[in-house]
Amino acid sequence: MSIPITPAAQPGSALHDVQHYMRPGLLQLTSLPPLSLYVHLPWCLRKCPYCDFNSHHAPGGEPLPEARYTAALVADLEAALPLVWGRTVQTIFIGGGTPSLFAPQSIDRLLSDIRARLRLEADCEVTLEANPGTFEKERFRAYRDAGVTRLSIGVQSFNDRHLQALGRVHDRAQALAAVEEAAQAFETFNLDIMYALPGQTPAEQEQDMRQALALAPPHISIYHLTIEPNTYFAKYPPRLPEDDQAYAMLDRITELTAAAGLSRYEVSAYAREGHQCLHNRNYWQFGDYLGIGAGAHSKLSFAHRIVRQVRLRDPQLYMAGALSGRAIAQDEDVRRADLPFEFMLNALRLREGFALQDFTERTGQPLTAIAQGLQQAEARGLIARDMGHVRPTERGFDFLSDLQALFLAD
Repeated sequence: MSIPITPAAQPGSALHDVQHYMRPGLLQLTSLPPLSLYVHLPWCLRKCPYCDFNSHHAPGGEPLPEARYTAALVADLEAALPLVWGRTVQTIFIGGGTPSLFAPQSIDRLLSDIRARLRLEADCEVTLEANPGTFEKERFRAYRDAGVTRLSIGVQSFNDRHLQALGRVHDRAQALAAVEEAAQAFETFNLDIMYALPGQTPAEQEQDMRQALALAPPHISIYHLTIEPNTYFAKYPPRLPEDDQAYAMLDRITELTAAAGLSRYEVSAYAREGHQCLHNRNYWQFGDYLGIGAGAHSKLSFAHRIVRQVRLRDPQLYMAGALSGRAIAQDEDVRRADLPFEFMLNALRLREGFALQDFTERTGQPLTAIAQGLQQAEARGLIARDMGHVRPTERGFDFLSDLQALFLAD
């Protein structure tokens, strides 16, 4: 249900008056979930052929408009402050694009501006995405000094042939150097690795994983390469491993990570004790997040509704819009009927599952809203549950899409 536009809130304007979001509605939320902040920096050196994120080529031969974009982010944040007054931000994630294209001084200024406007948890996790192709030896340490506590490095592969097929701008040597520097500069960091790549054999995939694990990362995110609409690969599909081979690769990944002391706590995430990504956990636990930046998404809860927002996607339009108080492209309530599916789409990704109480607290709905789906899932062996908790079984993890689909609205 789209929120009607009032004279005080024309399309693209910063926000409705906060009272608009506080008006009576169908939901009854007794408390608000934890809040995170997502910041989107949209530029890349080159668009990867598999990427469907809101990323854009960096201006050729021209410096990035870091000062103007940072000013736009701050204006966007200030306009959104009435919706999160009094709430503490648990985590910050600076994603992209390639945020490591921004100079450490720009990240320092951005984080200082955020701290001046939001109340942050004392041990707030601050993650920055970085790509080895933008690696400079002192750059990672400068990000740490700016307040970044966790680096997420988009390695994808350590095989030069596969990196070239993926359109990555770095090679194996740059990936190794970047990871080694991250390990020295940060107490915790993440490696992004992809599998089922064009022409990849099981032996090559295992070699990738053994190389990744030899670097002793505290966290690895592992993704199956998928062909997304509106990408170069969608137009010119590469030949990928068959599904059976890809499943075998994932089984081997799980074996190798477990042997290295990393637990699979989420469908695509493996971590040592104490190194889970708190920002992503908040997503998976159906927490709230305020998203600022070009194309950023927000999910915000109020007493009687849950709202989703999307910022303008084009960086130039976003900067102009944010600086004039018109950064928002979409602003709508989540339909009550869609909340069970949206909750399960996230919560069932976690190995530990979720507490039934969390469903009622985070959606404002009774357990009867998911009773039928839970019965069907249990009958199919996709979940295990007791009086207070639900978790996916091994079969549920293997057929996660089928499990989540049981909670789609009729």
